Amino acid sequence: MVGESQAFQHVLTLVRAVAPTNTTVLLLGETGTGKELLARAIHDLSPRQSKPFVRVNCAGLPSGLVESELFGHERGAFTGADQRRAGRFELANKGTLFLDEIGEMPLEAQAKLLRVLQDGQVDRVGGTQPVAVDVRVVAATNADLSHAIAQGRFRLDLFYRLHVFPVSIPPLRDRREDIRLLAEYFLRQAAVKLKRPDVTLSPLSLDRLEKYNWPGNIRELQSVIERAVILAQFMIVEIDERFLPPVNPVSGPSCESVPLPSAHPTNLATCEREHITSVLEKTAWRIYGSHGAAQQLGLNPETLRSRLRKLGIKRPTSL
Repeated sequence: MVGESQAFQHVLTLVRAVAPTNTTVLLLGETGTGKELLARAIHDLSPRQSKPFVRVNCAGLPSGLVESELFGHERGAFTGADQRRAGRFELANKGTLFLDEIGEMPLEAQAKLLRVLQDGQVDRVGGTQPVAVDVRVVAATNADLSHAIAQGRFRLDLFYRLHVFPVSIPPLRDRREDIRLLAEYFLRQAAVKLKRPDVTLSPLSLDRLEKYNWPGNIRELQSVIERAVILAQFMIVEIDERFLPPVNPVSGPSCESVPLPSAHPTNLATCEREHITSVLEKTAWRIYGSHGAAQQLGLNPETLRSRLRKLGIKRPTSL
């Protein structure tokens, strides 16, 4: 948990306060701000620390098998169910269940999740008797849940059930005093991983890192540091415009500073859509891998897929 800024210390204070309880926690923050790390901290600081910590990416659950993945199924419940299988709630019994990207959970699964949170019981698919579970739920999202509720994509009653103890995680651009600490931390990690123990960041590189606005937040910073160490020809690691696309140093990434197909995007969604499309075109619409769009954007591949669906971006049929 690297960070000395007042904004981040406030988050840690909230985490320490809520961790010893069984209260449901909702982590709110942009992609790459460290929501899973904080969820693990809540678990590790709780009386449940010796029990399972189970992570579920709600955006990555197989279509049609969401309920089975979360709540389990009985043998013969559907084609291919040749044996009883425990769901994620049962696997997390006595421990913590981390529901990442909760805003992407299908509506039908949201109704069942609400009942589990209320009653502490799960109904396996094809089952006839409920199964009692003792699970502490920590949920996280980078989406605007109020907007999702207005569009009918998220249940209001589930929101109130999850919103018992919300924790807003500041983006990296709002805690600039932590950038040097994080950069040095990731540099040490990369140095060990890549067997280059003597590398250091130049003062100019550190200045550049502090002035950049990090749309991909901490995850993007980690990727930039590792890439710079790989490409460094000397012990001094230099970070220049090859690693950091030009951005507005005050207000964050601007549409005018990033090469986009359209010269005058009309809103933030349009800006994001065109920027992502531009990167996808440069990577031949490859999402995964070291040369994929997710890596270039500093995003988890499943998060990128979620953004593509939300923004209505589709691969051209000619490719």
